[in-house]
Amino acid sequence: MNNDLKMKVGFIGVGWMGFGIANNILKNNYELFVIANKNRKPIDRIVKEGAKEVKSYEELCKSGLDALFLCVTNSPIAHEIGKKIVSLLTDKTIVIDITTHNQNGSVEMEQILKANNIPYLECPVMGGPVQAEEGILGGIVGGSEENLKRSEELLKCFCKNYYHFGGIGNGAKTKLLNNFLSLGTATYVIELIKAAKKLDIDLDKLYKVAQLGSGNSNALKRIFDKVLEDDYTGFKFTATNTLKDLTYITDLLKGMDNAEKLSDLSKSFYKKAVDDGDGELFISELIKKN
Repeated sequence: MNNDLKMKVGFIGVGWMGFGIANNILKNNYELFVIANKNRKPIDRIVKEGAKEVKSYEELCKSGLDALFLCVTNSPIAHEIGKKIVSLLTDKTIVIDITTHNQNGSVEMEQILKANNIPYLECPVMGGPVQAEEGILGGIVGGSEENLKRSEELLKCFCKNYYHFGGIGNGAKTKLLNNFLSLGTATYVIELIKAAKKLDIDLDKLYKVAQLGSGNSNALKRIFDKVLEDDYTGFKFTATNTLKDLTYITDLLKGMDNAEKLSDLSKSFYKKAVDDGDGELFISELIKKN
């Protein structure tokens, strides 16, 4: 794709993550079309930046799109949208799916779109809303070489690097394994801080010690830097989304003994948070629930 030609790009799912991705597409001079979702704040922000809001999937898909991004909460929602848009698109529009799917979700999504020969690429990402706005996410790509080549100028708008793992489905599985590590690490950091508070350990000194050892990580920095300022929003990922991802991860790791047990244990923490009515809190905010 050559953005000098003012390519038209659609975007479904302008939320916490979607806003940064969409805004970087705008900054690279693509014509961007967005559709409203339940959270008006990022929609209003992206429209203010120059995106065009449409009112229906039909209006979106009939805008002469070269590419359509999908960045939604889970596989069932993505599949529902896929079934609504498949008859409205042509093979001139490639669907680029940022959604974190379950292990079979992107494969099923490709099958839905194949009914009308719609080209499809999965590209779940590493990083959070801050990295999305800075345009330094990591892309985990699954799909054909042809579709990757067709999409890579757009991927460069918001990815510092992206890596091709083979066919559709490999991206989803790799993303879940990456989240197994990142969410597991964040959970350990959260429980570390909660335990330190219980034991009356100096948090500032504990952080300095932790940074010197092999426990140092981006999760440690993201959470601790904010906590020391009495701000618990360092890890901008909700308990509900964490529970969803860990459910997908546990399913992926079935029969892998210790890995499955670790994932299932972490999942239980966030299931309790959701059951207690704290699902919309960022997981770092659960420290306050100690």
